[in-house]
Amino acid sequence: MATETYESLLKRAQELLPQKNLATERLEVPKVLGHIQGNRTVVSNFHAIAGIIRRPQEHFLKYLLKELATSGEVTKTALILGTKVPASRINDKIQEYLKDFVICPECKRPDTKLEKEDNVTFIKCSACGAKHAVKVRI
Repeated sequence: MATETYESLLKRAQELLPQKNLATERLEVPKVLGHIQGNRTVVSNFHAIAGIIRRPQEHFLKYLLKELATSGEVTKTALILGTKVPASRINDKIQEYLKDFVICPECKRPDTKLEKEDNVTFIKCSACGAKHAVKVRI
């Protein structure tokens, strides 16, 4: 019976393992779809974005309105902002929201939820168990 070296056994075991998925990000938020209507901006996929990031629409809306410094309202089909806002600026604010309220600071995964204790809001990760106070107050 031939004996194999540790290195050859390790190499064979690594070859048998499934290859890692090359996609590094599981959370893919679509870009804002919308148009300018008079002096207003209509974001037609607001409900879809809020659903993908798994956060309450009210919280997400409040953050966007504050960061964009505008008024707005949610209808059954869209978000209507009170001023003309470029889609690139809205997309930047959505990325900031993800960084502050969705992505875990430890493991960088989107498997988180917001928990409020007393007057402090925490982001708690289901994947790694980390718990961090949210920096931004709304």
